[in-house]
Amino acid sequence: MAIIEAKNLCKNFKIYKRNSGFLETVKSLIHREFEIKKAVENVSFSIDKGELVGYIGPNGAGKSTTIKMLTGILYPTSGEVSVRGLIPQKNRKENAMHIGVVFGQRSQLYWDLPMIDAFDLYKKMYKVDDITFKKNIDFYMDILDMKEFINRPIRQLSLGQKMRAEFSVALLHNPDILYLDEPTIGLDVLAKKRIREFIKQINKERQITVILTTHDMDDIEHICDRLILIDKGRILYDGKINEFKTSFSEESVIEFIYEQNDKNHDKSIFEVEGIKLFDGEKGKKYASFSKKQYTSAQVTRMLMDIYEIIDFSIKDQKIEDILNKMYTALGNEGRDS
Repeated sequence: MAIIEAKNLCKNFKIYKRNSGFLETVKSLIHREFEIKKAVENVSFSIDKGELVGYIGPNGAGKSTTIKMLTGILYPTSGEVSVRGLIPQKNRKENAMHIGVVFGQRSQLYWDLPMIDAFDLYKKMYKVDDITFKKNIDFYMDILDMKEFINRPIRQLSLGQKMRAEFSVALLHNPDILYLDEPTIGLDVLAKKRIREFIKQINKERQITVILTTHDMDDIEHICDRLILIDKGRILYDGKINEFKTSFSEESVIEFIYEQNDKNHDKSIFEVEGIKLFDGEKGKKYASFSKKQYTSAQVTRMLMDIYEIIDFSIKDQKIEDILNKMYTALGNEGRDS
């Protein structure tokens, strides 16, 4: 059953023109010229309860505008949006009681308050009953390992500890939907791994619907099952991540380990058009090839003619590489991916 529905969602903004010069400034006081920017144009999607959705696109694609309409912050110019059967703009307070948000670049915590006091503050704000409050405090203290810094002011916490605190506060009131915006930005490898595993776990155990917007495609690959790709206000793709990689990947890579001896040589592989061979770590090699020219089986046979292969695996292109090519083709070379 759909928990979020958007039908032909549009959002336009008036961008007023500012001309230089004194006379132009005086004219603008009487008659201001403007142009219409279409931030979101006829966007439609349906998200079921418990889905893990990556909502991605380059800067200025319309991601944040869409999320703001889902949360009730912005009114759509046209179209319909429904969250849990409610219209967010008309039921902002009720909608807010059932959603959680975590922004990697903006904090919802008070820097001079210890975490334990922040919990009490949000308990009152969201009217969380005592039983639910204690249960959730114990749960997040354990799963996010926050016991060592629960009594420290937020300003004394590391970035990784702050993000764990942000998640625990956002989920304190048992929201049905969790909106995430760059939740792992600035974190080290271990902290990112912890946050990704946590998101997957709370989704599995509590069936929380997660909508993730980020420029870190590793987050998307590790967390999400579904991908919605938007650019210039329009949806370009909506479907499973694996299907996206299969449909839009132009290259594949065969990673292999081989028995090293004097008979092995690379010359013939390098002379095959559309195949590139390069070294990896710990004795591994990689063969990158065009899927338009060769199948995996064909390239594997070529490799086996030269190398005594011990083990191999076939990998599609990473989402980030696919998107970079797509954005370049769409004229977004200067925009972030």
